[in-house]
Amino acid sequence: MKLLEYKAQEVFKKFGIPTMNGCVIDNLDNIDETIAQAGLSYPVVVKAQVQIGGRGKAGGIQFADNAEEAKAHCQKLLHSQLRGYTVNQLFIVEKCISKTEWYVSIMLDRLSKCPIIIFSAMGGMEIEQTAKTDPDKIVKVQIDPLVGLKDYHVRYMLSKAGLSQDYFKQLNKLMSGLYQAFTQYDCMLCEINPLVVDENDQIIALDGKVDIDDSALFRLPDIQEFAKTLESHEPLVKEAHDYNFLYIPIEEGGSIAVTSNGSGMLMSCIDLISKEGMKVGAALDLGGGATAERIKEAMRILFSTPGVKAVLINIFGGITRCDEVAGGVKLMMESGNHDDKIVIIRMEGTNKEKGLEIISSIPNGDIVCVPGLRESVKALLERRDRL
Repeated sequence: MKLLEYKAQEVFKKFGIPTMNGCVIDNLDNIDETIAQAGLSYPVVVKAQVQIGGRGKAGGIQFADNAEEAKAHCQKLLHSQLRGYTVNQLFIVEKCISKTEWYVSIMLDRLSKCPIIIFSAMGGMEIEQTAKTDPDKIVKVQIDPLVGLKDYHVRYMLSKAGLSQDYFKQLNKLMSGLYQAFTQYDCMLCEINPLVVDENDQIIALDGKVDIDDSALFRLPDIQEFAKTLESHEPLVKEAHDYNFLYIPIEEGGSIAVTSNGSGMLMSCIDLISKEGMKVGAALDLGGGATAERIKEAMRILFSTPGVKAVLINIFGGITRCDEVAGGVKLMMESGNHDDKIVIIRMEGTNKEKGLEIISSIPNGDIVCVPGLRESVKALLERRDRL
């Protein structure tokens, strides 16, 4: 679950992390009153709330010196399309005059199975470029979860980045809050970019990115409520959630949808398809133990994605049996007129042979079984003129 910036900032405030004053706009009525009630002072920054990075370069962040400019930016951005995402909310915050920009994040390091802090005195939009061109400017600190964050970790960060220890007290308090947020909200990532030092030498989180483990949502009621607001804007996300599927819109206008029983396999599918210049419109994680009836519903949801003409199914059958997957495809193809759809299936594991028999018995539709993932992408390329 990727939080929108305003929700990430709410989490930060809960743990004492300094942020700028702000308010959320979700309609164009009474913009002036909403800003006034929030006690904001001009100039302000109008930020589009979408679950992607690079909003500034895409025009999703605008500055306003007065109410008229703020209203004009809101009218332009709200309900617009930004890199394939609909902007349903805006976050308006007071503008900060900064002396310098830093970067800090805490993420789960899968190799060490520990949280790791990444810190740089060169923050801002080009942090990825900094990591490539000046890797020495990136400080990494591994945290033992049994020990937690300690003062010496923060002192090391400042020293290694070439910054004054005068910032220790502020940064230590902020990092303590960020680490608490990371652990208590079961995060995969907590990122602040930029983390700025303002004109009064105060450290402030200007932006926030928080990714939460979906498996932990059941114990985070505030995030569950937030998730419902996202689902209301994405009916297919809500529909999939009702079947315990994870549906992810990928790229508007994509003609291919992918489904699998694992996020790693989904990512591999998307990467290989994208490398061939084809677009993925949506992805759906089946989870484990999907029955034929649930597979049918997953196929229906993917077929309902606007512009999708082909579905790639990549299954490693363990708890999810291959014959159940094949049975679900058969139910879907026999339920209506789907002859124009392309279905590419790669199955391995439990009851594979039985699954292949079921697929071969489906009389209608362009359905192809392939032995591997690369062959499935090749099958899509051979049908590119129909995508």
